[in-house]
Amino acid sequence: MEWREVIEHPSLRDLPFKIETNEWGKIMMTPATYTHGLYQGRIIGWFERHGEEGRASGECPIQTSKGVKVADVAWASRAFLKKHGVHNLFLSESPEIVVEVASPSNSAAEMQEKKLLYFEAGAREFWFCDGEGNMHFSNPRGELERSELFGEFPEHIDIDFA
Repeated sequence: MEWREVIEHPSLRDLPFKIETNEWGKIMMTPATYTHGLYQGRIIGWFERHGEEGRASGECPIQTSKGVKVADVAWASRAFLKKHGVHNLFLSESPEIVVEVASPSNSAAEMQEKKLLYFEAGAREFWFCDGEGNMHFSNPRGELERSELFGEFPEHIDIDFA
């Protein structure tokens, strides 16, 4: 199934989970939790406060060599947005930063594959938020202690108000 067909299909519009496609155009669905959404929201909020040279988005569809993958969060610079525009069904190239937030259904192998696919599509950094809110940063050369693009990004995301 082509991404346009997925977007336009009336039965797929209001599902409570994220849809991606694999390399054969088959629909893959990943259920998300409330905790997942809280981490996602906090990361987007941080970018909105500190990433003024670009824009953050949630649920960012990116064409990869293995289908359209939907990043939980992505940050794109003004230059990227100027080049690619903002009115797209999906991006043919990855924004500079792609963030995935752990879901109970994600495996380590799946996250590793997504990281490699995003780098292949042009991402400069891949960030992973584990189930405890700990942030892990990497670039195409390997793991990073901190983000090279946003060194002030916290190493831990707190979602607990108690």
